[in-house]
Amino acid sequence: MKKFRINTAAKILLCTVVLSSCSDILEEEPRNIYTPEYFETEGGVLGGITSMYAHLRYIYGNGYWLNACETGTDEYTYGHAGDGNFKDMDMSGAGNLTPSSSRADVLWNNAFRNINTANGVIAKGSGVGVSDAIIAEARFFRAFDYFMLVQTFGGVPLDLGSGELQFNVSTSRSSKRNTVPEVYSKVIFPDLIKALADLPSAPRITGGVTKNVARLFLAKAYLTYGWWLQNPNGIPTYPQADRIDPNGQAAPWYFQHAYDMALEGINNPGNYGLQSTYYDVNLAQNDRNKEMMLYADHTESSEYYDGSSHSYNTGASPGNFAAWMTTWDYTFLESSPNPQWQFNAQNNINPVRSVQREAAQAYGRPWKTMAPTIEVVKNTFADKTNDSRYDGTFVTTFRGNWNKAGIATPTLYGANGLPVQPGSAILTFLNNDPAGTIDYSNSIYKSNVGAGVVSGRADFVIAPSGISRYAYPNLWKIGTYRTDNGTGLGQPNGGITRPFPVAKFSEFYFVAAEAVVKGASGAMSARDLINVIRARAGKWRWDNNGNIAKTEDNSAAMIAATPSAITIDYILAERSREYYGEGYRWFDLVRTQRWGDLAKNYTICGPAVGNHTPQTFTRNISNYLYLRPIPQDQIDKMQGTQAELAAYQNPGY
Repeated sequence: MKKFRINTAAKILLCTVVLSSCSDILEEEPRNIYTPEYFETEGGVLGGITSMYAHLRYIYGNGYWLNACETGTDEYTYGHAGDGNFKDMDMSGAGNLTPSSSRADVLWNNAFRNINTANGVIAKGSGVGVSDAIIAEARFFRAFDYFMLVQTFGGVPLDLGSGELQFNVSTSRSSKRNTVPEVYSKVIFPDLIKALADLPSAPRITGGVTKNVARLFLAKAYLTYGWWLQNPNGIPTYPQADRIDPNGQAAPWYFQHAYDMALEGINNPGNYGLQSTYYDVNLAQNDRNKEMMLYADHTESSEYYDGSSHSYNTGASPGNFAAWMTTWDYTFLESSPNPQWQFNAQNNINPVRSVQREAAQAYGRPWKTMAPTIEVVKNTFADKTNDSRYDGTFVTTFRGNWNKAGIATPTLYGANGLPVQPGSAILTFLNNDPAGTIDYSNSIYKSNVGAGVVSGRADFVIAPSGISRYAYPNLWKIGTYRTDNGTGLGQPNGGITRPFPVAKFSEFYFVAAEAVVKGASGAMSARDLINVIRARAGKWRWDNNGNIAKTEDNSAAMIAATPSAITIDYILAERSREYYGEGYRWFDLVRTQRWGDLAKNYTICGPAVGNHTPQTFTRNISNYLYLRPIPQDQIDKMQGTQAELAAYQNPGY
């Protein structure tokens, strides 16, 4: 897979931190450039606001950004088709992370464009009659982008060329990075506080930001900055700065405010709330549900407004293609036309590809570049009986759909020569390692993906200990969904037309619980907060991989299993069960400084078909890696001496 850098067509100016006065926008009249004159009208300001929502699509749903947030953590490693984009992020010696290969460039290359647009809206909006509530949306997005940047790169520039937090019309090719405390105190906190004051309680538009969205990100910023001030493991920051808050507050003050703000969000939900089951949070038919507070939106109704081809996306933003990275090539699965598994090319007796590529949430386009580790399946999601989240996260059962490809044969034959029909399980990744032996080398019923045979089962199987870089459970929750498939396979190669989640109401509970562990206090304990999430996880209405209704309430068992003393590691494990594969993990491990410990070792089988021998890999996660490198493309476009350019880069790179 070729490494790419996101570009938009017909740029008039190159958008960088040091040469930036443009922003991408998807509206009725797409623009390549914003000038100061554009913001002199109400329509121009509103167009700038529209672009801020559109800019989320250039980051969230981008498969390379998902890679940057997940590969190299305890959730994902590279799959058998993973190239340098993925091996470099893994930290296991397969590659080497450099300023040229880090896929955190997706954030850098898009956030500053949006920040500059926000600067223009904030400076000009009130002068052309735009309400404070609408300008507050720009303040939110400016704070949002800076919050993402400061977590990823450390201190970043507040002056894009025309002064701090000013709309840039300069062609200066110099840049100065502000410190982490300056970024938080000058823009993130004041913008979010002002946005919270001015935003409405109910969204202005579908998916629009509100007071409670601002509360969530303010709570997250307080929590993250508290950790930064405290710095328990002595992780270096850059540009170098004392861990002293300019406002004179210490870490406990920020942890308490994170808790208070999160509780305020829980107690004033507005249009938001928890779904009744975890399955319903991620079910494609429930997209834009009340739990999704912010998302990068997409539409099936128009390629123009979606920004992506619905028949063949090449893996480019603003299309949503993140789920492709986490999908193995299930399309090689075969079944036999006869129980004996005897083939004869002369008589047209050939195996049938029984699980076809389909535009469905369980399937989609297989780019096979990211694979879950064995520990994810066996340890993170150890309880698959009471806890519904494993079933609501992964595809573990791959069912026959050859009829949708126009293959009329009603019955084929699977493992043990047993019959299968469309809808039957062709391959199953077992929930647990079986007591008996799986025959992975059966000489009669050959699985061309290297799966095994168990007596009495028509489906081939792979045990958790046999998960490999080649074959593994798909990530169901962000998978493809279309309503226009008819009776066929649809368009699985087109951009995914689902919104990609950015923030969920459930995170209020996690932020508050983490703040309590860090010393905050209030009406709800960390255990109380976590148990709200765990109780919901115990409720089933549908067995996703069993494809059958399942009405079961295991909330009491889930609550009883929660330890009395909640630790940071326990919260991180719960966050992984709740948000697995959605792009949270690297930020969670970096914030809590647990990346080097929790992701140090992982186990997976090799990349070859039929390899089911687990291998242990060790990651070398040095402290400097807790900041991503400034993209080399940024350094190359700057003017300065070699020493000045080297000083702009984060140490270690």
